[in-house]
Amino acid sequence: MSDRDGHFAGDDPFAIARAWLAEAEKTEPNDPNAIALATVDAQGLPNVRMVLLKEIEPDAFLFYTNYESVKAGEITLTNKAAFVLHWKSLRRQIRVRGVTEKEEGEKADAYYASRALQSRLGAWASRQSRPLASRRELMAEVALVTARRGVSPQRPPFWGGFRLRPLEIEFWADGAFRLHDRFRWCRDTLDAEWKIARLYP
Repeated sequence: MSDRDGHFAGDDPFAIARAWLAEAEKTEPNDPNAIALATVDAQGLPNVRMVLLKEIEPDAFLFYTNYESVKAGEITLTNKAAFVLHWKSLRRQIRVRGVTEKEEGEKADAYYASRALQSRLGAWASRQSRPLASRRELMAEVALVTARRGVSPQRPPFWGGFRLRPLEIEFWADGAFRLHDRFRWCRDTLDAEWKIARLYP
């Protein structure tokens, strides 16, 4: 696009997203990789929650969760999801919509192994999204898991990654007098060429 400025340099949306995230890591006080992840349930009712984006791959966005959680159940139901990254300090956001697939291989194993020991044990102990009688019950479960799993727990079979392969990516940058800059990359299928358009703010 001939009228794109430096914020939107290049035709690879994943490269732009990585560049924006790298800038946000220098300015955001907490969790610059936090995304608001949206899913829908069997009745079509939306759900949204904050999760941490762990990697921007050459053609996908990757995050991790408990596969028995509500979010994972809804993702599995539709194989679709959406999220928004918003950086208040930079006055920018990225919106992404697309299809999903699980990441249960070596990459999930490596990320799990990189986490702090207490986080790894917590993944085993948490029955995510299910009712919990008290914090004491949770800590007792952590203690039990610690005794059983020791100091080198393997990745739980019910815990892993989801890869979101986008059909649409929109970049938004703040402009004076609400005349913002918006560019959308979209494609009908994952193997199709991107179509790029500037949008009215």
